[in-house]
Amino acid sequence: MIDLYYAPTPNGWKVAIMLEECGLPYQARFLDIFHGAQLTPGFLAISPNAKMPAIVDHGGNGGAIPVFESGAILWYLAEKTGRFMSNDPIARKETMEWLFWQTGNQGPMAGQLAHFRMFGPTGGQDYALKRYRGEYERSLAVLERRLRQDEFIVGSYSIADMLAFPWAFIAKNLDVSLEPFPEVKRWRETIKARPAVQRAIALMKERQNKGEHNSGNNTTLYNQSARHLLDIG
Repeated sequence: MIDLYYAPTPNGWKVAIMLEECGLPYQARFLDIFHGAQLTPGFLAISPNAKMPAIVDHGGNGGAIPVFESGAILWYLAEKTGRFMSNDPIARKETMEWLFWQTGNQGPMAGQLAHFRMFGPTGGQDYALKRYRGEYERSLAVLERRLRQDEFIVGSYSIADMLAFPWAFIAKNLDVSLEPFPEVKRWRETIKARPAVQRAIALMKERQNKGEHNSGNNTTLYNQSARHLLDIG
């Protein structure tokens, strides 16, 4: 059994998609990031970065194995199951490249755009919005060029697609059209139609932040600093 520490966000969906695709038995444990559950000593022992998603694999070799960071979790699960990652050394190299691209580029830029557009203070954010919208659209252009070469990021459907899909899935919420990116649009629709993906996106949907929590009223979630971690005993 795998415990999935989760909230219904694009980052949470990444791991939920992989678990659903593999049919692995798991228990989704809602992590109440709105009220600081990510800052408790128990969760920090699993995820030192105080971010979800994270998992604990109770069926790991030698006992329960915690894994944090979405890219690392998907790689771990691919190794565990032998699914959604090629055994070919070159293909594995390419998969790792695209995992690093997503976690270092697409994800952070999309997340910052989401913050300033959906949860940041109103007014005075023009430069931030221009900056992160441009970087998000640049990431879509990178995907567009890659997907002109093949149906999926590394040829066949893989953890690279699962990692990149969620932030492309919410493009409309970020006020970005996919019309200039027809291959990304095609890829998005193909993945969206998968039953496992639909189940993952529906997981705890009722707990999504629909504007209730924002940077003005939730300093635990949106205005963290070093003290949020260093003040923990």
